[in-house]
Amino acid sequence: MTIDIIDLTDPEYADLSPVQLAMVRVAQGKKNEILADAAEEKDRLQNQLISNHFARSSVMQYARERIDSEAEAQIEVVKEDLLYQLAYEALGSEGDENGPYRYPENPNYNLSPSQRFLVVRNYYMQATDDPDARLQAYAMDTLARQYLGEYYTTLYDLLASYC
Repeated sequence: MTIDIIDLTDPEYADLSPVQLAMVRVAQGKKNEILADAAEEKDRLQNQLISNHFARSSVMQYARERIDSEAEAQIEVVKEDLLYQLAYEALGSEGDENGPYRYPENPNYNLSPSQRFLVVRNYYMQATDDPDARLQAYAMDTLARQYLGEYYTTLYDLLASYC
């Protein structure tokens, strides 16, 4: 996937946390979907105009401009939301009165459940290279059960698939 929703240099991308990278990928997916829907709408409209013998009409040009401007407006909303989320995550990743956020010492409860899933998954993937030890440690982690909620089983299944 080519990331072009926001302009960042390679060092700036390298400084993004896994949660922030996930946010960028989701926003890029939304942008790609908006562009695909716009292209599909333009094709549908062109086929409709051709079938009604209006292929060389200026209606097509105006309709394409309208579709493109609507798509750009939707993409701008996604981009602004992404920038807000990245800024908020950067603030939230600093920490609280207990110190910097790090799982399991000081988990960040401001994260969404899917972001918590990524944090805990990354923690266990970096903890050890032995998949059996990783799964056993995760199974004994009582904080993860409470912290992840419904995602606990999903992560357990994922870690078990590596065994």
